Amino acid sequence: MSVAAVIVAAGRGTRLGGPVPKQYRLLAGEPVLARTVRHALACSGIDRIIVAIGPGDEPAYAAALAEIDDRRLVLPVTGGATRADSVRAALEGLAGDPPSVVLVHDAARPFAEPDLWSRLIRAVDAGAGAIAAEPVVDALWRQAGDDADPLAEDPVPRAGLWRAQTPQAFPYATLLAAHRAEAAAAGPPALDDAEVYRRAGHAVRLVEASPKNFKITTATDLARAEEALASGNAPSIGGASALPDIRSGHGFDVHRFGPGDHVWLCGIKVPHNAALIGHSDADVGLHALSDALYGALAEGDIGTHFPPTDPQWKGAESHVFLSHAGARVRARGGRIANVDLTLLCERPRIGPHAGAMRARLAEILEIDAGRIGLKATTMERMGFIGRSEGMGCIANATVILPGTA
Repeated sequence: MSVAAVIVAAGRGTRLGGPVPKQYRLLAGEPVLARTVRHALACSGIDRIIVAIGPGDEPAYAAALAEIDDRRLVLPVTGGATRADSVRAALEGLAGDPPSVVLVHDAARPFAEPDLWSRLIRAVDAGAGAIAAEPVVDALWRQAGDDADPLAEDPVPRAGLWRAQTPQAFPYATLLAAHRAEAAAAGPPALDDAEVYRRAGHAVRLVEASPKNFKITTATDLARAEEALASGNAPSIGGASALPDIRSGHGFDVHRFGPGDHVWLCGIKVPHNAALIGHSDADVGLHALSDALYGALAEGDIGTHFPPTDPQWKGAESHVFLSHAGARVRARGGRIANVDLTLLCERPRIGPHAGAMRARLAEILEIDAGRIGLKATTMERMGFIGRSEGMGCIANATVILPGTA
């Protein structure tokens, strides 16, 4: 029996926050999608895996799975506007060499263990599909009132209720036909592939799964996944260690004032009666933070990567340096857990610009603004900063790299 797995990585939900889709976010130093694929590959019954990705996600997909070298992972397909469209595109991509059974799985469920995949494959027979699900054990209430002020109206009996998960397994030809019919009908969207399958008149079995097979949708879910891996309460098959390598780095930079009408601080142009003087745009915030990240990686400082003797960096915008430092973290399979900056100056006032600065730092580093601390303090008119001859910045960064032996 030939068995293929379809992993849907085409979603771009925004509830997790940040510019990077959740399936490409790092989880204990490894992309979520990579963990999901590795767990599927650990099931010996699967002979092919095809991933449905979003339009334009080819570079992110290639980077996420760069460390996986397995002939069973075939070229991805580009998904559609809806989850159903993406699943159908992947199913059509398998039509040239159709499997007997296909399993459909969400990329953002990285903890589906090989045993669950195997049990679902065994449950597919006589035209019936099978889905991973867990019995509902919590009390259920129907809501009254609006979402702004919800009220408990009536309890809902939970006997016989199950919470659906993925993977979901089906006879391939029957599921493809059901999806084609669903697309042609253009009715209300189905909740998942099980509903598509049942609308076509077929039975679906419930295969009990673990609550550990949860879906990463929000920042809270991602934190829960990190905690589960760190505590050993989640499966970890090869790849990154469950015990990550946590690093910290420190950076400091100063620049003097000269003629001008603005300064660049943390990537933001701030009006001022002077300018900061330097080989580049003299952004003390970006310079200090870049050095903090390089320091956490033990990879020198800005001058190591962008020598001031090189004329091409004369007048350069400092976001280039910080972007490079962030890319170095990602290239080593790591993630930035937190950065913290303190700007040292008498003037200009930082408070009115702090929000824009944090947003710009988040954009450059491709992390959530909630991971960025930004403060300012004066020098109580002491020293060169206190005399308004220049300004400085102190920065710290915490980086999590894949665990080492």
